[in-house]
Amino acid sequence: MRKKKNIKKQKKRKLRLGRILIALIILFLIVYLIKMLCRFPIKNIYIEGNNNISDQEIIDLANLSDYPSIFKYTSKEIEKNIKKSDYINKAKVKKKKIKEIHIKVEENIVLFYNSSTKKTILYNGKEIKKELNGPVLINYVPDKVYKKLIENMRLVDQDIINRISEIKYDPSKVDEERFLFTMNDGNYVYITLEKLENINNYVKISLEIINKFGNKKGTLNLDAGEYFEIFND
Repeated sequence: MRKKKNIKKQKKRKLRLGRILIALIILFLIVYLIKMLCRFPIKNIYIEGNNNISDQEIIDLANLSDYPSIFKYTSKEIEKNIKKSDYINKAKVKKKKIKEIHIKVEENIVLFYNSSTKKTILYNGKEIKKELNGPVLINYVPDKVYKKLIENMRLVDQDIINRISEIKYDPSKVDEERFLFTMNDGNYVYITLEKLENINNYVKISLEIINKFGNKKGTLNLDAGEYFEIFND
């Protein structure tokens, strides 16, 4: 009887040892797999949508300059890091093929470059000590009017902002908030801050001008009414 009890105890011990061994093997495989995954580096990083900030700057912001494991950071973590830059408005990150990172960014719109302060004003109100592509404010603007200029420039479509070459503060006796815009096509536009949003119609108006006057250049007055004056030869 005692021998049977000893045999049963030995079988139970062997069974427990077997289970422990299997558990240890599984644990080892899990740890090994995790280590292998941690060593699985990013092979390629694709970036689109950037103009004022370089690919390398975005990679550095994302903490991916050493091409770490594809699993080291989540897509949300990478997006959050990229959006720390004043240049970036939005960022979207996707992981593909377990080795690629695809980054799509939307930069903050450049409202204008202030030649007096040597700073670029962005859509979010940030000032960058660097001249970026955009309209150039060529002269001083009183603080109260300047603040309103920034606010109202946010109402202007990016496509129209890209068509503006220079901005000059040019107050009249009637309106101290009047500006003169020099357009890339050679025309001038007089406009007040109160009516600044109307410049979004510039493409439509310029087509009408071409149909009426051909390729002649002049000044479009949007500060008082809407009429076009051809430059004197």
